[in-house]
Amino acid sequence: MVMREQIITAARVVVKVGSSSLATPAGELDVRRLRELADVLADRVALGQQVVLVTSGAVAAGIGPLGLPGRPRALATQQAAASVGQGLLLAHYTEAFRNRGITVGQVLLTSGDLTRRAHYSNARNTLECLLSFDVVPIVNENDTVATHRHGDNDRLAALVGHLIKADAVFLFSDIDALYDGPPDLPGSRTIEHVANAEDLEGLVIGGVGSSVGSGGMATKVNAAIIATQGGIPVVLTSSELAAEALRGEAVGTLFSPSDRPLSARYLWLAHAAGVEGALVLDDGAVAAVVQRRKSLLPAGIVEVRGDFTSGRPVDLVDRRGRVVARGLSAYDAAELPAMLGRSTRELAAELGPEFEREVVHADDLVVLAPGSGA
Repeated sequence: MVMREQIITAARVVVKVGSSSLATPAGELDVRRLRELADVLADRVALGQQVVLVTSGAVAAGIGPLGLPGRPRALATQQAAASVGQGLLLAHYTEAFRNRGITVGQVLLTSGDLTRRAHYSNARNTLECLLSFDVVPIVNENDTVATHRHGDNDRLAALVGHLIKADAVFLFSDIDALYDGPPDLPGSRTIEHVANAEDLEGLVIGGVGSSVGSGGMATKVNAAIIATQGGIPVVLTSSELAAEALRGEAVGTLFSPSDRPLSARYLWLAHAAGVEGALVLDDGAVAAVVQRRKSLLPAGIVEVRGDFTSGRPVDLVDRRGRVVARGLSAYDAAELPAMLGRSTRELAAELGPEFEREVVHADDLVVLAPGSGA
């Protein structure tokens, strides 16, 4: 098994726990399991480790009070259950940690909250301040307004890891590790270590979560990749093995961090930024952006899709519809159609010097498909 020095010595960690680890078979919140998790995390805090908890469970906590027979399928009912359950969930965590002399603070986020720089900075500053007061931040996807149904808390945990420069991320669920096939299929073997994304090629990773959760194994693996791209190791295992995992014992699946971590700006654009439109490029523009890492000029754009404002993220796609890059548009979508195929010099002469700028500057752009457009 790969040594886990980075896990053992981690001073700051993000722990994500899924609904399936906090719920009864009927889907309601299991307070006993919640308290057991809180005790494990309190032990880590007592050792001087900073812990940020990203927790599911708001919907589960609302099932009983609403008299529902199980986890609802309709998004509106899920959001109603989360609205009722959010306060109850926090109350149980507050009591469990208070019994260990620890204060908690609630931070409600969605992945979308990390798409705008001001929100991103505010979230980071809030978490840093809470940690400086020895508070355990409890982060939850804001289920009452979120529109994604599957796995946002997994992705959110990875993004929070980047946000606070965590030393490790732990993804706890009801599965003890990543397998090379369905875990309940005879012959499926545990994958103890994933060195890089190439190790996952050929694996069929499916599932959309249990009957009491929403994030399947694929969402957890994607979250692990997001975290490791930023240089953060990830351990994926069962919540029942939380104590062992946090101690650095050889449990679950370890995802090693990239030895060439990507910048925070790249990760923000590639994973956190909510795309609001697309620009279709001709072959020359694709080559300039992808191969030569040049800024995108209006002359290379053949179509504008979506309704977005300046400063918002857009996908850059080739004529075949493949996303080759992502960046921040310097113009509103409504301004661009009249500019397509024209040089910046021509536009500046006709419309004014402010139209001489690039549509997407190279500094505001990340390439997502290096081989595309070759």
